[in-house]
Amino acid sequence: MKIGILGYGNLGRGVELAVHENPDAELAAVFTRRNPDSLKIATLNVPVVSANDAGDWAGKIDVMILCGGSATDLPVQTPEFAKMFNVIDSFDTHAKIPQHFEKVDAAAKNSNHVAIISVGWDPGLFSLARAYGSAILPSGSDYTFWGRGVSQGHSDAIRRIKGVKNARQYTVPIESALDAVRSGKNPALTTREKHLRECYVVLEDGADAAAVEREIKTMPNYFADYDTTVNFISEEELAKNHGGLAHGGFVIRTGKTGDNHGHVVEFNLKLDSNPEFTASVLVAYARAALRLQREGKSGCMTVLDIPPAYLSAKTGAELRAHLL
Repeated sequence: MKIGILGYGNLGRGVELAVHENPDAELAAVFTRRNPDSLKIATLNVPVVSANDAGDWAGKIDVMILCGGSATDLPVQTPEFAKMFNVIDSFDTHAKIPQHFEKVDAAAKNSNHVAIISVGWDPGLFSLARAYGSAILPSGSDYTFWGRGVSQGHSDAIRRIKGVKNARQYTVPIESALDAVRSGKNPALTTREKHLRECYVVLEDGADAAAVEREIKTMPNYFADYDTTVNFISEEELAKNHGGLAHGGFVIRTGKTGDNHGHVVEFNLKLDSNPEFTASVLVAYARAALRLQREGKSGCMTVLDIPPAYLSAKTGAELRAHLL
């Protein structure tokens, strides 16, 4: 499958690496809003193209993987590029997924393309864990904890605030809440009782720190519902102490069956590199998108709609023999 990458930040570079790990995939081109001549990618003999010229590549790329941010990039890019290509995105603003789905679905159906949105590990693999847990234990509760780790989406949202030069945001589970869930106590937890958010921010010269802190803490869908701390640091300190992109988390389903027997189901991830792991999930779903289009499907889908076998490069016979 011929893969295109739109956007060459941390996630785009991760997709490039993931393509090399999949023998049935090849990188066709990287598309950028920057000057293409200024961008050096890791793969030899692969063109870097202006995003404005992406339309010229319609029919030459099987799946375009969109690597922009959820705050402002993907709401515009995904429906636009779904008019020209099969697309995958990692849109992760949970509250706005239904609205995003409708826009992308209309564009993809009108152009006979397949779009799979909100792909990654949450939303994505964690969504599947929640779906399996609630289907199997209907009398129960879902709990999702993220971190401790860097959230790319939240960090990106901070960087888009006027006066911010750079930023990292850590999502931190509250241990007492996690322990209570794992013990089977089935606690009722508010958003604020499950996580803390720690922000490390480098300001532009002359920026108003108080105004930046206020905008961060009141940002809907990102920080307003959490206890959030904002730390202003230097660029050097950010690079030295906050340069990594590790992340992870837990999905836990607790429930009862039969004669009040209790069960706890847990799915967890520990990731050295959030963008590289997310990119690997995106490439697997690119394979599914191409298979679905070849079957005559079109429109928008999510990970909840995709058969697991469609993610694998193995045949159905190989999966049944070795994984079932």
